[in-house]
Amino acid sequence: MLLAAGCNSDSTPDIPSNPAVEVYASSLGVNIAQMTKKNDNLYYQDLTVGTGSEAIAGRSIDVRYTGWLINGTRFDSNVGGALLTFTLGTGWVISGWDQGLVGMKAGGKRKLVIGSSLGYGRAGSGAIPPNSTLVFDVELIAVR
Repeated sequence: MLLAAGCNSDSTPDIPSNPAVEVYASSLGVNIAQMTKKNDNLYYQDLTVGTGSEAIAGRSIDVRYTGWLINGTRFDSNVGGALLTFTLGTGWVISGWDQGLVGMKAGGKRKLVIGSSLGYGRAGSGAIPPNSTLVFDVELIAVR
């Protein structure tokens, strides 16, 4: 589900989401004003600061995650299943992850709020509608 998506649909208006003005389901625990803004389309909040190795571009990482739409609908999770392993910064996942996980340390938990231009854009993906802001809870298990 988290693989980078590059297809566009000409019938979908290209109006990217804006995480700063979205209304989030209370169950998500998102308060944009209290999050760290990396850029207009990426906010994060460290829920637990890890003490292990730091995630940097070019390193392989193992994560557990759950992804939510802003209305509180869960669209993906690997909790209870196999870890997701990928090399950070290579475009294997959405840009919001490649940028938003940098600097995390193993053992840490982070909430990411990702605007559509760093997510699945105007194409959407499966259960993710076009131009959707996404919320992820990510736990960094290991960095290699």
